[in-house]
Amino acid sequence: MNRRTLLALTAALPFAGAARAETPTAGRLVLHEAMASAHAKARNVSVWLPPGYDASDDRYPVLYMHDGQNLFDAATANFGEWGVDEHLDRLIAGGQVRAPIVVGVWNTDLRLREYLPSDLIAALPADMRDEVQAIYGGPPLSDGYLRFLTDELKPFVDRTYRTLTGPQDTTISGSSMGGLISMQAVMKRPDVFSAAACLSTHWPLKVQGLEPGPALDAWRERLVTAWTGVIAAGLPPAGAHRFYFDRGDETLDQFYGQFQTRIDRVFRDAGYGPGRFQSLLFPGAQHNEASWNGRLDVPLTFLLSPRPTQTS
Repeated sequence: MNRRTLLALTAALPFAGAARAETPTAGRLVLHEAMASAHAKARNVSVWLPPGYDASDDRYPVLYMHDGQNLFDAATANFGEWGVDEHLDRLIAGGQVRAPIVVGVWNTDLRLREYLPSDLIAALPADMRDEVQAIYGGPPLSDGYLRFLTDELKPFVDRTYRTLTGPQDTTISGSSMGGLISMQAVMKRPDVFSAAACLSTHWPLKVQGLEPGPALDAWRERLVTAWTGVIAAGLPPAGAHRFYFDRGDETLDQFYGQFQTRIDRVFRDAGYGPGRFQSLLFPGAQHNEASWNGRLDVPLTFLLSPRPTQTS
């Protein structure tokens, strides 16, 4: 079984209690335990405050990231951590990015369904929809998860911390299925999020039956047709929003290239130019936390660069 599938089946522990501080390598990490929601399952949320936060009155942009238990602390990560705090500490010190607040939203045992874009499932042919929902354990729960992020978690974060609250200062990122829901978040709520970074985006939706051959070709063509239609119809107009995609070429990532190429064309046809859209290949990279950690500087710089971005 693929490592990401194993992660998807691991539930966040049912903690309860007040927020408590952890000790990251840089900055300050606060854990909000078992945050309840009217729209999604309760979960932990880790909030990373950048170096200098406590000594200033400044307000900060906010980056929301999925799979929050894997971002900062190896003790809570099943397959290794991303090292977000270490990367940002170095990038901030070098003037390469704006110092952000990072909100790490932990996953639950419903991860697959919460990260599965509902618009895509609605666009699939009936037989494919049934197959995907059987693999994922039921219909998508992404609409409820996004409502938790936008209607409950973001207002809480904005009340509790010194944030810049507008969409130009609010971004989102994730890997694999987290890449899918990050893209969907900007498409569904462009009034909340201005940019998404999607690492190793899991376009094929399954991990079995991806061996080269006629069956894969047929599945891919039908799925790409659904993906491109949903994205073309749902993209916000080019100019104010930005999207980053990347992939490796080993393990599960080896199956992403033909999907990504077709989807890249949709973004470019919609007018997303170099300053607003980036799609990169990292040769030798695998579908795991070590690979995402190894290239994390690139999407972080895309999302948080202090330099003005192009408008076309």
